[in-house]
Amino acid sequence: MSDDNEFVFVALGGLGEIGMNCALYGYGPARARKWLMVDLGVAFAGDDLPGVDLILPDLGFIEKVRKDLVGVVLTHAHEDHIGALAELWPSLGVQVYASPFSAGLAEARRLGEPGAPKVPIQIVRPGGRVMIGPFDVEFVRVAHSIPESSALAIRTPAGLVVHTGDWKIDPTPIVGAVTDEARLAALGDEGVLALVCDSTNVLREGESPSERDVAATLADLVGKAKGRVVVTTFASNVARLRSAAEAGFAAGRQVCILGRAMERVVAVARELGMLDGVPPFLGMDAFGRLPRDKILALATGSQGEPRAALARMASDDHPTAELVPGDTVIFSSRTIPGNEKAVGKIINAFAARNVEVITDRHALVHVSGHPRRAEVAKMYGWLKPRMAVPAHGEALHLTEHVAFALAMGVPQVRRAFNGDLVRFAPGDLETIARIDHGRRLKDGEILLPAVQDCVGQRRRLSFAGVVSIAIALTPKGEMAGDPDVMIAGLPERTRDGAGFDGIIDAAIFETFESLPRGKRRDPDALSSAIERSVRASVGAHWGKKPQVHALVVEV
Repeated sequence: MSDDNEFVFVALGGLGEIGMNCALYGYGPARARKWLMVDLGVAFAGDDLPGVDLILPDLGFIEKVRKDLVGVVLTHAHEDHIGALAELWPSLGVQVYASPFSAGLAEARRLGEPGAPKVPIQIVRPGGRVMIGPFDVEFVRVAHSIPESSALAIRTPAGLVVHTGDWKIDPTPIVGAVTDEARLAALGDEGVLALVCDSTNVLREGESPSERDVAATLADLVGKAKGRVVVTTFASNVARLRSAAEAGFAAGRQVCILGRAMERVVAVARELGMLDGVPPFLGMDAFGRLPRDKILALATGSQGEPRAALARMASDDHPTAELVPGDTVIFSSRTIPGNEKAVGKIINAFAARNVEVITDRHALVHVSGHPRRAEVAKMYGWLKPRMAVPAHGEALHLTEHVAFALAMGVPQVRRAFNGDLVRFAPGDLETIARIDHGRRLKDGEILLPAVQDCVGQRRRLSFAGVVSIAIALTPKGEMAGDPDVMIAGLPERTRDGAGFDGIIDAAIFETFESLPRGKRRDPDALSSAIERSVRASVGAHWGKKPQVHALVVEV
């Protein structure tokens, strides 16, 4: 290897947060480095970003050197690893490498979104190996909560780095392969320069339970249920869908699907043989047509999504599916942080109607797809890396993982966050630079920079409302009729019972009369003065200052 060639790593998303995973591996001299992208995911917007649908990584850094980007490799098909592909691929324009299931799900999603680009995807089966520029990439089978997940063994002349992606150790995963312990151990014998490893559950002791354990619980619960049964889970968890369906069929029930996302996953899974032996599922019209004790529904909406099937059932807004006392809803999922209120609202709505709700607080109806500490320890034991960079976690997870890796005897460990350019070789593990990174916001059909002021304006509007004022002026600087005032989001009356419309009118006329005639004739000066006055008057009576917009026109 030339002394000028470096092997480096930087994350554009996924380090310091859970979600929006996007990593870059670079090899070569600093001014002519070739780059390999691993994953291109999204995060989901919370209440702090009103109107925003998704959060995507800002690819400005790699877009500037896109001629040196040799490909995008997808570890698996979860949205936080693949969800930004359709939106951001056009700015990259390179070959994408993915497993059959990941490619199938990406294509099914494209067909459901008019205008989505046709992304060139080269299929690499789990266990396969492909040369991508200077990177020799091997897809190593790992268990996870979605089929065909892979860790990546990335070889360059500078050494071998293992990027785990999302993984766990599960001896009975129901669908898909077990984690390939023998292959990982062989990589360790080959010599692993660095390990970039999942940190999601590093705070939890022991090992994660198996999908087989959840299947047994579901079979028991469904077998005892009397009325209709709805099982909600992540649409992409094919193993869970299979287990729930088999529980339904074993109890003499038919199975129907409620939710388009789940229909897409089921279609791809059947095409690839992952649901072989499972009878066909019925459409949503079967839910109300069959006897209550003869139907089980697999439904989207485990995270409280307002337009998903489960939320619509909870609010009596679903076109065909209704739940009544004696029916059962099983949340075979965990609530992602930030979604607690939305999920709680649905649970309370069902509870109020005496629909039984079962969550992971009541029974083993969900297991994580990420490794706990004992599993992470095994990974370090197999690979024996000389260096480690924790990934896929918030600051606490990464910090704890650093201490864990050091305790496992890894000689060099570094905590990195999005934008930290880490050098693996030559020399010691080191952060050598900070690169530009950030977020983009999917707002309807528009992609916005994260600093776009319109989102901040929405937050302010949601807090204190808006007052819009239109004033027509004569050439002499007099009002041509009364101002047109529109109020939205304000209370009707003050604490003392006075109407805010009167307070606003008084502020407008008092300001107008107090201005010299010269300033009345200046539309900009008049509108600014009225905006300040109305904002202050409302604030004095309410304790909050609304957004105020005044339009002054001459007639």
